[in-house]
Amino acid sequence: MLEKIKSLSREYFTDTVKIRHHIHQNPELSFEEKKTAAFIAAELRAIGLTPQEGIAGTGVTALVEGKNPGSRVIALRADIDALPITEQNETPYRSQNPGVMHACGHDVHTSSLLATARILNTLRDQMEGSIKLIFQPGEEKAPGGASMMIREGVLQNPPVQRIIGQHVAPNIPVGKIGFREGMYMASTDEIYMRVHGKGGHGAAPHMTIDPVVVASNIIVSLQQIISRNRNPAYPSVLTFGKMIAEGATNIIPNDVYIEGTFRCMNEEWRAEGLERMKKMAEGIADAMGARCEFCIVKGYPFLQNHPELTRRIRRHATAYVGEENIVDLDLWLAGEDFAFYSQVTDASFYRLGTRNEARGIISGVHTPTFDIDEAALEVGPGVMAYMAVEEAGEMVNG
Repeated sequence: MLEKIKSLSREYFTDTVKIRHHIHQNPELSFEEKKTAAFIAAELRAIGLTPQEGIAGTGVTALVEGKNPGSRVIALRADIDALPITEQNETPYRSQNPGVMHACGHDVHTSSLLATARILNTLRDQMEGSIKLIFQPGEEKAPGGASMMIREGVLQNPPVQRIIGQHVAPNIPVGKIGFREGMYMASTDEIYMRVHGKGGHGAAPHMTIDPVVVASNIIVSLQQIISRNRNPAYPSVLTFGKMIAEGATNIIPNDVYIEGTFRCMNEEWRAEGLERMKKMAEGIADAMGARCEFCIVKGYPFLQNHPELTRRIRRHATAYVGEENIVDLDLWLAGEDFAFYSQVTDASFYRLGTRNEARGIISGVHTPTFDIDEAALEVGPGVMAYMAVEEAGEMVNG
């Protein structure tokens, strides 16, 4: 089976690259992926599958049924949305939609999963169980397409026992694959504060309630929640990246506006930390004669890779690419809505190397020059197909 999957991945490689180019040239923003979804559905029908469309608006799924199709179901997920970034690459397949770009590799995830679907469908009579393909919208925008698809039953009918996701890694050389068991990616909550004071002349601060000083105290003090109240076993970050005080050298403004992000890897601490921040910010403002509006926009939960599942798919990947091409991943406090799946079923999210320094392919995700070494599109589909086939077989036999 291993050599057959490798052979099919090589055979379909040219078509996979063409599909990636089409998707890359026609990016669509989160929850607006109507043409992308229609293209995916057409590709699935072309290989003999029956897609279900319109899940969470623009999501698409399909089922590849092997022998004993009801015995177990493995889900494979790709995200399909793009980012509001103007592409700066000068390639024949650069974005044709001004201000929109596949700068996070979702075009790679989607084209790779379509090729995986083709491999699996070719081998359906030789594999156990069923493989559910999930093409998910809106990963880049809260509340996250994963949460919406879960609510609409994407992990049911038939019920999914395990789910696997793949993401490009521009920091890992092409041909290599990265894994991490347990905690991997962070929850992502947004914090918005408006500190109301009383403005006035900069030369008469005693006649004002200076919101700049109040806001500064709040920002510095909130960091102590991370350093003094957090269990050190739980990685956590609090960052404020935006502060607007519409004053001048000699003008104290009435208000200060602040935006930040809180990220962590424990749901209990997440709730406790946010509660402490709100109480502290409001208390400091009150003690200094001001008022603080503290708003929390809840984001994605933290991503937990199921240890045993991750261990197994790592073993499958090792058989596919060799031990020398397997790397250990560090904790990463970025967010990913695949985390919603990891909260409700056994899940594992791994990284596909796409870097090629010799060719200058080194830009990170979410940048206008992001691109990949497309040799990854021969590795990615095959390794995911092999993982799925092996997992379905282990579930039936073990």
